[in-house]
Amino acid sequence: MKMFLLAAILMTGFLSVSAQPQSTAGIDPSAPVMTFKQDTIDFGTVKQGTKVEMDFVFKNTGKTPLIITSAEGSCSCTVPNYPKEPIAPGKSGTIHVVFDSANKMGLQHKTATIISNNGDGNIVLHLNGTIVTP
Repeated sequence: MKMFLLAAILMTGFLSVSAQPQSTAGIDPSAPVMTFKQDTIDFGTVKQGTKVEMDFVFKNTGKTPLIITSAEGSCSCTVPNYPKEPIAPGKSGTIHVVFDSANKMGLQHKTATIISNNGDGNIVLHLNGTIVTP
């Protein structure tokens, strides 16, 4: 019983520490900031073999140009395409993602990670949906 109580106390302490918001003390206030209209898109239900294309629109709400250096899908079936030129402060851009549902089945959750000079670090975009047989 004492071990159970000790484990519960430790877990509660761990959860309360991990739930704390991240500090912004180290973020450069003049850094670019990618602000997305939405970072998750639910593409619904599609037939297996369908290529689903989605656009994630963002705006640079920071004070300096945003430079995207790369974008990586969570698997070879998820391919993000991103602007290669710098995005000036106040300007918008689009991350175009193609998800190929070939050989997939059921609920899907895929991601595209955007690597840039964004002040908050890398951005992860989420794609959700369901694949059914044709």
